[in-house]
Amino acid sequence: MKTSPAPLFFAAALVALMLNAIAAAGPDPLPRATPESVGLTPARLAEATALLNRYVAERKIAGAVGAVARNGKLAYLEAVGVQDLETRAAMTDRSLFRIYSMTKSITAVAVMMLYEEGRFRLDDPVAKYLPEFKDVTVASTGASPRRPAREITVEDLLIHTSGLNHRTSQEYRRAEVRSRADTLPQFVAKIVRVPLMEDPGTRYRYSESPTVLGRLVEIWSGKPFDVFLKERVLAPLGMVDTMFWVGPDARARLATVYAPAASGGLSPIEIEAVPFTERAALVEGAVGLVSSVPDYLRFSQMLLSKGTLDGVRVLRPETVDMMVANRLPEAIVKERGGTMGWAIANVNVVLNPAALAYPANRGEYGWDGSAGTIFWIDPGLQMATILMTQSSPANPDSLRQRFKTLVQQSVINW
Repeated sequence: MKTSPAPLFFAAALVALMLNAIAAAGPDPLPRATPESVGLTPARLAEATALLNRYVAERKIAGAVGAVARNGKLAYLEAVGVQDLETRAAMTDRSLFRIYSMTKSITAVAVMMLYEEGRFRLDDPVAKYLPEFKDVTVASTGASPRRPAREITVEDLLIHTSGLNHRTSQEYRRAEVRSRADTLPQFVAKIVRVPLMEDPGTRYRYSESPTVLGRLVEIWSGKPFDVFLKERVLAPLGMVDTMFWVGPDARARLATVYAPAASGGLSPIEIEAVPFTERAALVEGAVGLVSSVPDYLRFSQMLLSKGTLDGVRVLRPETVDMMVANRLPEAIVKERGGTMGWAIANVNVVLNPAALAYPANRGEYGWDGSAGTIFWIDPGLQMATILMTQSSPANPDSLRQRFKTLVQQSVINW
């Protein structure tokens, strides 16, 4: 007797929902508190949830997870919509997301742990540890590539003033610089063959620098980059959902990436030739991690608590202070528009909040990911806000700014 496709579909959907329900039963990332007890109004936070539900209903996103912590307490954690429109697997607070460039901040923490151990100085030339960088050149319009005015330093890699380019640039695409099928040494060998875009230290250019830093972590520590991250950062912080690839036991929690469909609504897309459900050869410090909202909230709280979480210290307070302060020279800040600086933690730092289209405070910092994830940390308010979806483009109809505005308006105790 044949079984019709419909019962099979609903059975699969039911299994997926059960798996997600089990996964969602994990411990809270931080101690729970009522919004009022930490100076937040529940009504505004409810509006933030309503906003996310509206975006789901209007088919701008499939689902999302948002979280807000203040004074070290979890005041808001909500999941809406679904992970996958076909299976209807519900979005939960344990859903997994490709966090792309939010990987960079985790890489920066690994780097600065080794800085505290004296393995390098910020002004060290990168070529001191990676001889491949001794022969880099700079592109010169109408002429042959030339030698750079000075060497690339470790700090240049951390604040994107190295002259290296972005992974999606035409130059890197032509040279096939970034392939998830390559190893880190192969990546380094390729990237130095392409001329720098400008002399080191002269311009902020968002780049592949953090993946080079991942290779440096291997050299300084003597361990593979992913092993170092797991042993020294992820495990100590209890970040059990943060990984470079999603194994079979966790794949039911991985959200699908969606883009607008030509006929309206959403269509699933696969961004990478080597998907995150397979173990890629390239362990990317720039864009390689998958994570969950609770995990990244724990990471954010560690930064807010100046290097410690649940009695575990991963960085000194003075190191965290240095990491989250603007490090760009004034001329480069002006070139970026004067509103935002950039910090060693691989985050934007708010310098002029009045120029922003959403509420923020001076000294607030954070960054996003190209598939729909973002975090904000406000030291003055002792507050961390995280929003994760899986969407391309990453910020449909200004979802991030609208969500951030409602969260900021929820603050009743400054």
